[in-house]
Amino acid sequence: MPRDLPLGNGNLLVTFDAQYQLRDIYFPYVGTEDHTGGHPCRFGVWADGAFAWTSEASWERTLRYAHETLVTDVHLSNARLGLRISCRDVVDFDRDLYLKEVTIEDTTGHERDVRLFHHLDPHLYGNDVGDSAYYDPRSRALVHYKARRYLLLNAQAGEGAGAGLTSFAVGRKEMGTTVGTWRDAEDGALSRNPVAQGSIDTVGQVDVHLEPFGSATVTFWIAAGQTYEQVRAIDQLVRDRGPRSFIQRTGDYWRLWANKDESSLSQVLPDELCHLYKTSCLVVRTQTDERGAILAGNDSDVLRFNRDTYSYMWPRDGALAAAAMDLAGYVELPRKFYAICGELITREGYLHHKYTPDGSVGSSWLPWSTPEGKLQLPIQEDETALPVWALWLHYVRLRDLEFVRPLYRKLVRTAADFMVSFRDQHTRLPAPSVDLWEERRGIHAFTTGAVWGGLTAASSFASAFGQHELATRYRIAADEIKAAALEHLWDADRGRFVRTITVLPDGTIAKDPTLDISLAGVWLFGMLPPDDERVIATMRAIEERLWVGTEIGGLARYENDQYFREDGSDVTGNPWFIGTLWLAEHHVACAKRVEDLQPARKILEWCAARALPSGVMPEQLHPTTGDPLSVSPLTWSHAAYVSAAQRYARKMHELRSGIAQRIARSGEVIG
Repeated sequence: MPRDLPLGNGNLLVTFDAQYQLRDIYFPYVGTEDHTGGHPCRFGVWADGAFAWTSEASWERTLRYAHETLVTDVHLSNARLGLRISCRDVVDFDRDLYLKEVTIEDTTGHERDVRLFHHLDPHLYGNDVGDSAYYDPRSRALVHYKARRYLLLNAQAGEGAGAGLTSFAVGRKEMGTTVGTWRDAEDGALSRNPVAQGSIDTVGQVDVHLEPFGSATVTFWIAAGQTYEQVRAIDQLVRDRGPRSFIQRTGDYWRLWANKDESSLSQVLPDELCHLYKTSCLVVRTQTDERGAILAGNDSDVLRFNRDTYSYMWPRDGALAAAAMDLAGYVELPRKFYAICGELITREGYLHHKYTPDGSVGSSWLPWSTPEGKLQLPIQEDETALPVWALWLHYVRLRDLEFVRPLYRKLVRTAADFMVSFRDQHTRLPAPSVDLWEERRGIHAFTTGAVWGGLTAASSFASAFGQHELATRYRIAADEIKAAALEHLWDADRGRFVRTITVLPDGTIAKDPTLDISLAGVWLFGMLPPDDERVIATMRAIEERLWVGTEIGGLARYENDQYFREDGSDVTGNPWFIGTLWLAEHHVACAKRVEDLQPARKILEWCAARALPSGVMPEQLHPTTGDPLSVSPLTWSHAAYVSAAQRYARKMHELRSGIAQRIARSGEVIG
């Protein structure tokens, strides 16, 4: 189930699914640890002897963000209960604090007493062994703890009212026939059991009175910390200032943040596309840890498929997201990313497959040995090259020499020296590594373009720092790689590039001609101009063969892609946002006239039509239903949209400016 509404501040991240269940609580790193393990934390309502969790089918739900913020705008309606509910959820931009403001309204015309129930199902540190919870009479709140992880659940019925839960229950879950304490709420009365340990969950209750057609507001909050004193202090702060002040200030902060970019996207894109652009920037922010790691996607439901998650920093994904955020003007996020890459790069000069948010090497299925038992590096070399490429783009825009100076030695030079030496001796292309889809080993077009981009950036850095011999060395290696790419990756018989080659022991080169959107790597990083005839022929073949021929549309990753395939039709694969947006960028890059931008505009509109109502974009879509598949949100999808929208707007201004200049010159001549 997709995560429709992520909310975060760089330390605390919470996510909601399509049924408006709180599903993930990440703290103190974005992506680590998930203190629910993906188990739902329910929210329920009792009125007139009837009860319903808001995840049940009896509710009509609308899940969105408030305009240009990371504040939810959720509306729920239940005809059976005769109630309407509006909710605003936030993670405070500064404190490790989540708040849910609930405004509940009677639709029956009768005076009523209503009870609201907030369930909390922690698996602290990601497991349910040794958890403890108790009712704390000092704060009239529920406290969960294990070692140095604390969560405090409290509430307040109305602004200015005293804080504290009306009732509570603490109990066992997931043991034998014990489903969970949440069942205790369904009769409208909690047991008030004050403590439990082991595998446990809790429910907090708040009572309100409704006049006929009247409404009442209740705010629940969860404070996160590493000690009881920390969560108690946050709880006291909410009591002192009032919960609404935190919701208001967080909305104001994100609205200001979302409008930081002063480029004139609004002059060339309609409101719908500008709104998705701002939402995409905000979503990327939720997936970025305060210490620099840009996570691929925090959706614990993917655990069902391989007992692992996307909650890792892939240096490639991070570099592309950092480059997009640089384009958008959010330079602090990229700076922290480049800094952490500088700390993580190995002495040998490469970056590993992926990392946890705290900088530890992540889990990997890439082997360290060949079938014969010989050492091979378990890397994707594009992940070493692209942070260097993105860092140069960052420097060109900002000229922030003091920031770049320490990274030149420990990131740029170290990575460049590795890229120069990590070469196939027969072709002089980058040595075999794993492709960006993590499925095959070989010499790949995408990796080749990325390494060329990384070496070219390193050469530019070396020149800027006056190390001209190094600059020449990196430039010669880049030139050799480009020449080898044109010799070995270009297939004259097919009239296009091939995605992968393998050099056999006898020196014979085997080509994998599968059409793959990753072939965009030959121009994305500057190795070839986008309007090179060979590039155009390749991109044309990709668009013709990989466009999904259903009402959903979009571009598949590659021919006969089986990843997350649930459809029995003869489509070549599921549509991916990333590849579809790379196609848009190619149309933008090749545009010579304003009307040439129309295909790119249609792709931006396609993204807006296929995103969830909240604006969240997954990794891929079901080709016939359009339902989100795999991780949602995927940071890379949103970063690709930010990049494509920025480049579209800049190209539109460039072309319009050229037209205006030609008209002006024409007028002078006529005059």
